[in-house]
Amino acid sequence: MKALIAIQNEIKAPKGQVNKFGNYNYRSCEDILMAVKPLLEKHNASILITDEIKEVAGIPYVEATVVFKSSDSEALSVRAQAGINPNRKGMDIAQSFGSSSSYARKYALAGLLLLDDNKDSDSMDNSKEEFQLWAAKNWFKAAKNGLQSGVEK
Repeated sequence: MKALIAIQNEIKAPKGQVNKFGNYNYRSCEDILMAVKPLLEKHNASILITDEIKEVAGIPYVEATVVFKSSDSEALSVRAQAGINPNRKGMDIAQSFGSSSSYARKYALAGLLLLDDNKDSDSMDNSKEEFQLWAAKNWFKAAKNGLQSGVEK
């Protein structure tokens, strides 16, 4: 556990990416991995990342699991999920799955390494009427499908 605590304290993973459309900075999964690799070597630790595709109420999602292991502790794991939209405009199916995988991995890594992401797209103002209508419609559709397939809420 000492190695993980040291890495959490030492890691510097700046938000080096810019989303010009949303006008905010963010860090990618690759940014986090580039920052943590030297620290893993320094503290004789390793990280393994895996993905699993799952489905709830007819909605596919990817669950990323990050497993941390060091010489001074048992393996520790953190999970994060991201929905997959196979009909995402401008992306083929592989790109849609890959994008969701990167997103889930980024948040699993951030959870493990205690990286704050307080100014990202999730904290943006989604109060526009169009978004609210889309979210309500899709939530209702997912809930209805889940009830029809016997998924408990």
